[in-house]
Amino acid sequence: MDYLTIKALHMWCAGLSISLFSLRGGLQLAGIDWRRWRLLRIAPHVVDTLLLSAAIWLATLLQQIPFVHGWITAKVLALVAYILVGRLALKAGQPPRRAALAFGGALLCVAYIVCVAITHSASLGLF
Repeated sequence: MDYLTIKALHMWCAGLSISLFSLRGGLQLAGIDWRRWRLLRIAPHVVDTLLLSAAIWLATLLQQIPFVHGWITAKVLALVAYILVGRLALKAGQPPRRAALAFGGALLCVAYIVCVAITHSASLGLF
């Protein structure tokens, strides 16, 4: 596969992953048990696996290495934060206020990741 195809796959998976997270988070905040739908339990894992695979493939093609290239490092660290905070947001039995705060924090993390991807700058081109 060529660079543009892999990049398109990565971007498509990123959009789908964010959409699925937003849907599950919205249902969680509305008090709807989204876990009863098999698709909402399985699809995010499949999409996120494709997303990460495409990201690794792109990084390899472009020779962009985390902890060597600042913007890739920022994306990786923000991804770890997004995963941890996102888990809190979607945890069953979570108090609504805590779930809402975690959901907002996770969305801020993913917004940062997208902005870093666009600007190729950990500081978002501000410095």
